[in-house]
Amino acid sequence: MLLWAIYRPITVLTAGKLRQAMCERGTPWCAPIKVKHGDVSCRSPRGEHYKNVMGARCKIRCKRGYEMQQGHPEVVCMASKHWSGNYACREIRCPKLQMPANGGYKCSDGSYFNSRCEFFCSPGYTLKGPKTVTCQYHKSWTADGSSCVDVDAPVIKCPNLKDKTADPGMLTAKVTWDTPEGQDTADGILTDVILKGKAPGNFPEGLHKMSYTVYDRAGNKASCRFSVRVRVRRCSPITPPENGYMKCDNDKDNYGATCNFRCTGGFELQGSVARVCQYGLNWSGTETTCAAMNINVGVRTASGLLDQFYEKRRVLIISAPTAANHYYRFQMTNLQHAQCGLDLRHVTVIELVGMYPAQIGRISHRLIPPGLALQLRLLLQISHNNFNMVMIDKQGMDRERYTYPITSAQIFTIIDTWELRKEEIVLQQEAGHTCQ
Repeated sequence: MLLWAIYRPITVLTAGKLRQAMCERGTPWCAPIKVKHGDVSCRSPRGEHYKNVMGARCKIRCKRGYEMQQGHPEVVCMASKHWSGNYACREIRCPKLQMPANGGYKCSDGSYFNSRCEFFCSPGYTLKGPKTVTCQYHKSWTADGSSCVDVDAPVIKCPNLKDKTADPGMLTAKVTWDTPEGQDTADGILTDVILKGKAPGNFPEGLHKMSYTVYDRAGNKASCRFSVRVRVRRCSPITPPENGYMKCDNDKDNYGATCNFRCTGGFELQGSVARVCQYGLNWSGTETTCAAMNINVGVRTASGLLDQFYEKRRVLIISAPTAANHYYRFQMTNLQHAQCGLDLRHVTVIELVGMYPAQIGRISHRLIPPGLALQLRLLLQISHNNFNMVMIDKQGMDRERYTYPITSAQIFTIIDTWELRKEEIVLQQEAGHTCQ
């Protein structure tokens, strides 16, 4: 009776039934899920305590700063005792930053999440864009990359003021200098150095302003300025003497200039014929004047009288038998109104009137002795019986003769054609000598 109560038949389970029985009892089937840098949340038909039994589903969530490396964020425990997919959390990483030309960057943790990168530039360059960027959760930086640009102007230093004094007899001075070499604060490369103003060489008197402009490869420019001053040592102004001419070389009053003086016909030079502007800024020699020609009517011969006019004055001799001669009266009246024109052409009028021994000779208001007047008629072969007029040039040459009166305009026209007179006209025009 006791034996029958203890003995019972043994039931044989198949493999399928064994698995079913194990699942019903919650027997572990897949390996437990362990996720580094993440969390797992599983559920199964039998409840949340059965996390790795067959049929269990697990959701994997990566911690902030991490993302699923591959696969699906949800896996299922399969009959094969393996999960339906791989699972792993890897650190979020942003794209690699582009290295700025002429600069760089330094990061706290490479390109990983929350890494802070700071940009910097080489000397001479300026950062364009944000100074720092941070890798964000959505795998992008807080801003685009920065660049390094050359915004600094190059450096250039011009020469100092060039102060020069002209050499004797010169109105310019030679001034030279070295072209300034600019410096670029970035790559040290300059494209152009441009001079505005006169290039080194001979500079005229005065202050000359110049400038240099330099450009770098980025188009930045810098300028500097300097001046060149040329001084010409000058004497006090000198003027031509009254009734005279002055001709100077160079600029008339600069150091080394020479001025030559001449007197007009009928005037004699007194003082220095030439004067030079000296280093001490004073003129050499003595003051030049032109004194009126002193005609000596007391000479013994007619040739001696005429020699006094040689290379100084022209002579117009008018001869008539009597003062009542109508030709004589017409001629003298006409010439009296043309005294300025006669003086301008350096003409002295000598009158011979009457017959020896009662004849009268006269130069302006000075009387010529009768004997000297007779010698003039004989020397020049002038008849005392009728009207005659003789023109003699400055070389003592008998140039024109007339037996009738002519107008002063005709006389002036004839004299103005003579070669020496042409030179005088130029000098008189330069000196401003004219008849009003």
